[in-house]
Amino acid sequence: MGYILKQVNRLVGRAIHRYELLDNGDRIMVAVSGGSDSMLCLWFLRQWLFKAPITYELLPVHLDMGFDKGGLKPLDAFFKDIGIGSFHFEETNFGIFAHGPENRGKSPCFVCSLMRRKRLFELAAAYGCNKIALGHNLDDLIETFFLNVCYAGEMSTMVPRQDMFKGLVTLIRPLALVEKRKIDALVKEIGIPVIPNRCPSAGKTKREEIKALLSQLYARDRHIKGNIARALNHVRTEYLLGR
Repeated sequence: MGYILKQVNRLVGRAIHRYELLDNGDRIMVAVSGGSDSMLCLWFLRQWLFKAPITYELLPVHLDMGFDKGGLKPLDAFFKDIGIGSFHFEETNFGIFAHGPENRGKSPCFVCSLMRRKRLFELAAAYGCNKIALGHNLDDLIETFFLNVCYAGEMSTMVPRQDMFKGLVTLIRPLALVEKRKIDALVKEIGIPVIPNRCPSAGKTKREEIKALLSQLYARDRHIKGNIARALNHVRTEYLLGR
């Protein structure tokens, strides 16, 4: 086992145990976009099936946003290679609609994300899944925090475990403690296929602006990202105005 794999596996295990992401008998729908994060999330959940003292089921789900129809053969082959025979592919027009004239003036990412999330909840109910696994990583959590501070005027971010609809379904993020660079390096090392993002808004969002600002900070001091991550776990509400 390579060093990067041991490192990431330890962080995934820490997230699973600390935030109680897995329970015996879970039926977990894994949202797989085809990017490195979601593909590695599925890979790890499959690997943990062999060593966890519990049993659970996995159902990968891929929603095509309408930009790259017919480009799913690598996903099909990957699922079968890791021993998953049951999965759900669905073509949608979510991405096309979000960029359409009827949504002029709105953020296409917000519209697309809202529609995609709604459909995932519907599929979870249809397939009897009590959990939805998402591939968000540590960088996503940090960027979301700064996005919400700068553009929503609140201090919040995504969390590793989030119970929805009074506990009917739970969102879990097994890669929440793992840096993006480690995910990309491990995906390359393992040889996991990745589908390019064909969205016309890719690289042109507010998130990319925040990412660029943070990259400048990280380049100045290698401790900054770790300090921000620790700050998300060390909130001193007595020193905030809205405590």
